[in-house]
Amino acid sequence: MIISGANNLYNNKKIVDNLNVFPVPDGDTGTNMSLTTSALAAELMKNDNLTVTKAADIMSFAALRGARGNSGVILSQFFRGIAKTLKGQNECDAMQLALAFKAGSDAAYKAVMKPTEGTILTVSREAAAGAQAAASNDSDIIATVEKAVEQGNKALIKTTQMLPALKQADVVDAGGQGWMFVLEGALSYLKSGIVTKKEDGSEQTADNSEAPSQENISTEDIKYRYCTEFIVEKKTKGLSVDEFRNAIAPKGDCMLVIDDEEIVKVHIHTNHPGFVLEEAIKLGEMINLKIDNMKHQHKSIIEGSKNAPQNAAAVSVKAKPEKQKKADKPKKTNKADKPKNSAKEKKAAKTKAPVEVKDFGFAAVCMGKGLAAILSDLGIDRVIEGGQTMNPSTEDILKAVKRIKAKTVYVFPNNKNIIMAAKQAAELMEGKEVIVIESRSVPQCISAMMNFNPQKNAEENAKKMRSAISSVTSAQLTYAVRDTEIDGKKIRKNDILGIVEDEITAVGTDMDDILNEVISQMVTEDTEFITVYCGKDIKKAQADRMQKALEAKYENDEIEVSFKRGGQPLYYYIVSVE
Repeated sequence: MIISGANNLYNNKKIVDNLNVFPVPDGDTGTNMSLTTSALAAELMKNDNLTVTKAADIMSFAALRGARGNSGVILSQFFRGIAKTLKGQNECDAMQLALAFKAGSDAAYKAVMKPTEGTILTVSREAAAGAQAAASNDSDIIATVEKAVEQGNKALIKTTQMLPALKQADVVDAGGQGWMFVLEGALSYLKSGIVTKKEDGSEQTADNSEAPSQENISTEDIKYRYCTEFIVEKKTKGLSVDEFRNAIAPKGDCMLVIDDEEIVKVHIHTNHPGFVLEEAIKLGEMINLKIDNMKHQHKSIIEGSKNAPQNAAAVSVKAKPEKQKKADKPKKTNKADKPKNSAKEKKAAKTKAPVEVKDFGFAAVCMGKGLAAILSDLGIDRVIEGGQTMNPSTEDILKAVKRIKAKTVYVFPNNKNIIMAAKQAAELMEGKEVIVIESRSVPQCISAMMNFNPQKNAEENAKKMRSAISSVTSAQLTYAVRDTEIDGKKIRKNDILGIVEDEITAVGTDMDDILNEVISQMVTEDTEFITVYCGKDIKKAQADRMQKALEAKYENDEIEVSFKRGGQPLYYYIVSVE
């Protein structure tokens, strides 16, 4: 049933991708959800003659690690809730399945700090309610799932009226539509006994006539000062954490409470860490406690960074190493001149030296060879390929972190849609501390790395890097994939779009004009640096022309303007203003 549902979503993922409120070429909700369900389907297919409880365990494990993007992480929590309900069962009747759907919906809600109605959360809740109503009337398992599909689709249609962005674009919620494709594929199997097959060429099944939606996922609100993290070792195995979760939720944001039977992992931004700790101690003993004051001496940090040696990195990134002169190259050594090593020396040479474990390591997500090279030059140990349209999974991030030989690893998602997967990877990592710096763009990551100080401890650096990313304003230039109107702006297909911090602020047909307009919107009297990362479609002559024009425009303001080769797809330019 689950495999059939996963395959049905795969066959329709482009339809979900095209449900994107913004008319930009990066709708990826369907892709992320499909990759998440495909990961758990692949694991299920590896095993035969599974009991219900074993299948549930596999499903939970695979979904958690295969989750991609915010929609995939929410979906993985849904499957985790289902798995917990079915754990220990050899068979599953209609009522048990209905209860599992309800538990899945509850888990998905809990995964989001500020649940938004009109999204996949609403659709999954209503579908579960439909299943429970049918099962309570002694319906069989087919009738129960039929009712879930019926009520879920009714809720899906209503999402258009529940969120202003969906209403304006006249579309349903993308995540909700994805979940309905899963349920419909599951129902198809229950009725026919035939698993829905993956269709060849499904990559081309996009219906571009559909007005493209994007889920509203809550983001960090810096009004809460203290980043509070710890683990609670439960005094009683299986102890419920619902009261604890409900008690601390009003006290902050960015809350993540992961309940794993014997321990509870807690993360919250709050102005009342003492209250959070008092509530937590009721559950058991706390370990790995860490509290960061994210806004402490923020002004002095920013002012200090202007004169700090790290700023030299902004210049050093531009500089290319000088080519070695011929005369300086070492002469080739004749084979006969080489000293012969004894057998003992050869054996010693083959023995691998122990790998040194350093204090700090770094992993970052990005697309584009130029951006990857810049990040590597700044000290990023592992660049995880990904970004818009290709969000790395929780497992991808976990693998990268595991390969870094460091006691503490900082992870930079560099995309708002990857932050949840990165945090989920941090929760699953054992043996080393993983700190997610909630960067939403590569420029923020670069600023954070330039403010890293190896002489400081992990918490101090996390605080300093989070302060650094808050001082960066980012923008992107891309193109429209369809005609639409957003916030009074009429947009035609192939128009150039200027997007500042997720808001379309400029629309036109001339790329140079849009770049100039966007930068004008971003520059303030405090601006010192403008950095432009050129996409793979930008020619050198075009970049040089724009750099000269901007240097002349901001010469009197003493703003340093630099253009770098980013090589990123989809986005002509990525702009950073500091």
